[in-house]
Formats: sequence, C-alpha cells, structure tokens
Amino acid sequence: MVFGDSLSAAYGLAAREGWVALLGERIARDRLAWRVVNASVSGETTAGGLRRLPEDIKRHKPSLVVIALGANDALRGQPVAAASANLGEMIRLARAARAEPVLVGLMIPPNYGIEYAREFRELYPKLAKQARVALVPFLLAGVAERRELFQPDQLHPTAAAQPIILDNVWPTLAPLLRRPPKK
Repeated sequence: MVFGDSLSAAYGLAAREGWVALLGERIARDRLAWRVVNASVSGETTAGGLRRLPEDIKRHKPSLVVIALGANDALRGQPVAAASANLGEMIRLARAARAEPVLVGLMIPPNYGIEYAREFRELYPKLAKQARVALVPFLLAGVAERRELFQPDQLHPTAAAQPIILDNVWPTLAPLLRRPPKK
C-alpha cells in the first residue's frame, strides 16, 4: 500500500500515468506476487495521514506500507518535530498491523529558510535510522531541479517525470518485493 499525498496520487494526471500505477505494472511485468493499492490523497499532511492510516490498514491489510507524506506539512510551514512524530507513529501503526513500513524522503526549497529546509531534509534519514526502516532517500531526485518536469503549478510532476520517480523508489522496494507477501 502506497500511503502518500498528491505526489503519489498522480495529481493532474490520469491515475494510470502516476508512479504508483507504474509500480504496479513493473511488479506485474516482473511476475512478483504483490498487488499495489494506492491509498494516497492529494493535500494530505502527516497529521491527516496519521488519522486515516488505521482505517486504510484495516481495509487493505497490507504487508508493506510505503509512507510518502510530509510535503504538505512543509508547504504549510508546520513544525518538523510534529511531522517526525506523526511519521514515527505511522511506522509504529504499520508494524503493529504486521506490515513492513518504508519511509519516502522529501526535500523542500529554502522558501521557509535554510534552517527549516535543512531540518526537513534531515528528518527522513534520521527517522529511518531510529526506527530501522527502509528509506527512499528523495522521491523527486532527478526531477526537482528540472522545471520542465512539473505541471504549470510547479508543484506537481508531469507524466514524463513519473518513470523517474518510480526509478527513485524501485531500488528500495525491489528487495522487499522479491520476498513473498505475508499472509
């Protein structure tokens, strides 16, 4: 189950164009025994995700939970400590449901100050290390610095960016997906 915001919900695109749908296609092409559920919601914050996660875990019964949240917290200038606490609790909830959590790292431009951007960037590797979870270092690596890969709002990646995003996620997910899902 991919649990994210608009970056994972294929905002402004057909659902089949998003990186999560492309992940499902790669899994099928590689004949891996997994089914992908996209439980991403545009505009979601870590607080909203934390409220929503128990029901999505109950509904989908995932073996793996890819947590890709935090961009909206940063865009709203929310405290990094609160986002970290919310993500940490989502990791705990996933584990309590016997699902393996994977954390997806994000970065922001220094609009809110260099210190805030640094704290936000460091949040993901620090939390992944503390919680001992797999980490996708930066969801938008190879995309963030290329304006042509963004929709006119300059926030949401285009269809052309989605395969790059999948390639950022795949090295972290592939070893986990090569194992059979938990029953």
